[in-house]
Order: sequence, then C-alpha cells, then structure tokens
Amino acid sequence: MSDLFMPLDNLLIDGGDPRLVLDPACGLNEYGCGPFPSPQTFDFASSTASPISERAYERVGLARERLMRSAIAVGFEDAFAARIEDMRDELGSCLRLSAAEADIVFSPSGTDSQLHALYLARAVLGARLTTIVVGSDQTGSGTAFTARGRHFASITASARAVRKGTPIAGLAGDSVGLPLIDGASDLAVLDAIEMALGAGGSVLLQIMDSSKLGWRAPSEACLDEIASRWPDEVQVVVDACQMRLSRRRIRAYLGRGYMVLVTGSKFFGGPAFSGALLVPARLARSLGRSEAVPPGLLDYAVESDWPKGWAPLRSQFERRPNLGQWLRWEAALEEIRAYYEVPDEFRALALRELRIGTESLVALSPSLRPLERPARTSLACDEEFCGATIFPFTLHRDGRALSATECRIVHRSLGRDLSDVVAGSAADRELAGRPCLVGQPVRIERCGAQPTAVLRLCLGARLVTEAWSQDAASARQNLQRALDRIASVVAKIELILARASGPELTESCHGI
Repeated sequence: MSDLFMPLDNLLIDGGDPRLVLDPACGLNEYGCGPFPSPQTFDFASSTASPISERAYERVGLARERLMRSAIAVGFEDAFAARIEDMRDELGSCLRLSAAEADIVFSPSGTDSQLHALYLARAVLGARLTTIVVGSDQTGSGTAFTARGRHFASITASARAVRKGTPIAGLAGDSVGLPLIDGASDLAVLDAIEMALGAGGSVLLQIMDSSKLGWRAPSEACLDEIASRWPDEVQVVVDACQMRLSRRRIRAYLGRGYMVLVTGSKFFGGPAFSGALLVPARLARSLGRSEAVPPGLLDYAVESDWPKGWAPLRSQFERRPNLGQWLRWEAALEEIRAYYEVPDEFRALALRELRIGTESLVALSPSLRPLERPARTSLACDEEFCGATIFPFTLHRDGRALSATECRIVHRSLGRDLSDVVAGSAADRELAGRPCLVGQPVRIERCGAQPTAVLRLCLGARLVTEAWSQDAASARQNLQRALDRIASVVAKIELILARASGPELTESCHGI
C-alpha cells in the first residue's frame, strides 16, 4: 500500500515497458507525452498516444483516494481486487457488453494483450499454431515479436529484464505477416491459411479493424468463407486497438466467436498504455482454465488481470498489483464514459464535420498530400465510424517526398517550442512555439517505389466530448475551434519545411 503514496505522475508511468520511460531532458516519453495534462498542446495524435486530460487526471487522483479508504477498511489486496472487478464491469457497461457475452482480460498494453490471445488460442487449438497477421505493416511494432511468442522489449511490465526477440517459454511458434500496402488481399489471406493448415496444426488469424492508417482487412465475405471452410481450425482475433469501430461491430465480432484486442488510449485518448482482451463467452467456456500456464506468460500478467471467474488460472499468477496499469485504465474509463454520454447524433455529426474540414485542410496545403485509401479497405457503414478518423499524408519539399528519417524530424519538431529559433513575425513565432502532436510516422513501402513515410492527423474522442454542448451554436463554435487548431498544425508543418536550411532535413535541423 505504501506505493500508493508515490507521486501521481510516477504512478502513471509505472508497470509498463520502456516506451513509457521519460526523457529527463524534456520530461516526455517517446510519444511526446508526459504523465500530466498538457492543455497548451494541440493534440491530434490519437493513433499513437495522447497526453492525459485534466478531467481524467482528476479522476485518477480521486481513484487513489478511494482505494486508500477501502484498503483501510478491508485490506489492500481485497480492495484492489474488488476495484479491478468493478472496472471490468464499467468497461463492459460502456461497451454495452454483458457478462454473458464476453469476459475481459486487462493488460498493460495492447501488445501484452496479443500474448494473452496467443496463449488462449494455443489452449483451445493446441500448441502447433501459426499466427497470421493481416496488416503486419500497420499494426504495433511489437506484433512481429508477439505473433511468434517472443519478447517484444527488454523489460516486461513486471520489471523483469528479458532479451528482446528471444522465445517466451511455452509460447514460441511461427507467424506469417501480410502487409496491407500492395498485399493482404482476401485471396492472400485465404492462401496463407490454407498453406499453414496444410503444414499441420491450426491458425490464429489476427485481422485488422482498424490499422494505423485507419484501414480494415480482410472483407466480411472473406471472414464468412473462413468460417465456412475451417470452422474448428482457425481462431480469429481482431486488432481493434485503435477503437475506431462501433460497439455494435464489437458485439458482432464477439458473436462470431472472435477475440477482440482493445485499448483505452488511441481513439479514446486515455494515457498509454491500457490494454484489454475481450474474450467471447463461448470461447471462455471452452478453456481448460485449470491447466498449467506457460512459465513465460507469468511475466506478462498478474492475478487481477484475469476475470474473477477464472479462479484456477488466476491462482497461478502473482497477486502483485500493477498500480500504473490500474490508474491508466481509470483515466481511460473516464474518457470512454464521457464520450458515450454525448448523444449519438452529435458524435456522428462532430466526426463528420471534423472529417470534412480535415480533408479540406490537407488538400489545400502545398506540402501535404493525402495517402489514397484502397477501395478494398474502405469503411462499411458503422455508426459514427462510417467515415475516416485517421488522415495519413506524405510531406513534399522541392518536388520530392520526404524520407522516413525526415518525417521523424518534422514529427519531433512539431512537438517542440521553436519560438526562440524561428525568425519572422510575431504570428510565426507564436505558431512555432505551440507544441503540436500528430500520429508518428508510418513507413510506406510500395513495390517498385522508394520507401517513404506518412504522418497522421487523427480525430479522437476528446474532440467530440469537448465540443458537445446542448446549445447548438456553442457546439458549432467548439467544432470550428478544433478545426482552427488543425489548421495551426498544418501551418506549423509548412513553417518547419520552409525554415529548415538546405535541400534536406537532417538531424541537425530538429531545432530549425
């Protein structure tokens, strides 16, 4: 319990992996976020990570106080376990999922949840399992490791030092990656499954809804064919970590028997990392939950992560609480609750208006070129998510597309106060001083073309929540204010590209 008295900012980055480590020079992690609110930042980076909001930060503080009071009454371990179960119920309620539809397994991140899904698939289908990742070029960087049951970082959330890329005891296996750029057609997915099954064993198919670029694959028709041809040999897990899909769509996936990877960060804007795996009830019932857990998995979960009804499995994990994971989920639940309290009609209106405005601003920019969305990844009608909420674009200067390295430099420069190094008008210096966050660069490799990268302007739940007002005029003004901020982000990109010296952006240009 003494750990609860640590500074709140320290707790919020506890119990994760090296991606949460703060740079001592600026107090931010590799995503450009700290464990504290940053209201001065223009944040359109919800495909990557967002600073915690003031509202969520307040809830985190209150949650700690409530747990302290409860711990005095019933003991720390019981109080913590009860709170995690209540949060499981709260998340299920927000997503309109009953206990009869799904069980919820919490985790430090969506990457950790992939290991949980791999374990459950092996428990049902057997250890001879091939993981096929649809959208391998547009999922988390750790997926290349977790799909093969390997360590994806040098330190686990339980603070155990491991060697990145080495097998996790009891989980190691094979994987196949199917990129979405110039690949991952329905036929490619079916062929990969057929080949894997032909070699013996079974398949864990990780599908995409949606990717770092907002794409979905494979098609519904492809999923129907998979269910028809291989009903007992293929287990599907949906990478929905972006959470850019409706609650109805999540329920439909669970109804098909698919596991679903979700996060409280990304679209909802909770602090990174807060992961969860939704396990369909019929799959949960088929698990032999008294079997021995692979020893390597013990470093990637604690007892309270697993549902209370999974007692035999839970008992094999440490009772050690992950306080950072708990508090990050408290913050995320505040964002999720607030978003779904906004009327359905306004959520759809707001995302539509913001989408139209963002597309227009990108199109008007001389340096930004939108990345075309392939027809096969177009969004089906899905409530407020029937249109795009991630807008990837390449950057162009002197008639050429910027490289991935140059895009990283622009990305870092956007998040910094450059007012002291940019000469020009007062307006230019004010713009240069504004910290702006956009989605991190995504490398794009096309057959026959030089590799490049895209940055991403992202619409998140907080934009909708903060725009909502029962007064229609006020709500319109709030949406316009959000679009004005997007315009400022685009203008700062233009400013960076115009003021960087030389024909190329280099590491020495990060301060312009």
